[in-house]
Amino acid sequence: QVQLVESGGGLVQAGGSLRLSCAASGRTFSSYAMGWFRQAPGKEREFVAAISRSGERTSYADSVKGRFTVSRDNAKAYLQMNSLKPEDTAVYYCAAVFLLSGITIRARVADYDYWGQGTQVTVSS
Repeated sequence: QVQLVESGGGLVQAGGSLRLSCAASGRTFSSYAMGWFRQAPGKEREFVAAISRSGERTSYADSVKGRFTVSRDNAKAYLQMNSLKPEDTAVYYCAAVFLLSGITIRARVADYDYWGQGTQVTVSS
């Protein structure tokens, strides 16, 4: 198993930036593809970004393309969020899935096995 802990959320004005981190412990972090999802009040959890085990491939929701960047190192995954908008307000979750392929990415909630507890991001207008 792998345990995930998000950090870096907070309150920011529209146009501002935040960097979320996802610390992983347990089994070898490099064995897992990572994803970022978010859930706003009254809405379903939705895909934001994903990165392959190797870090070579990434994918983004259309709503965040050009504003958000997903990355990873040996022990953490990151979500750099720029030009934030009020509609980005949500609880953000990181997730992990064990994959044999180093370049495969996943974009569905159901594809992921492990989840963090979430971190609140609030963007004021």
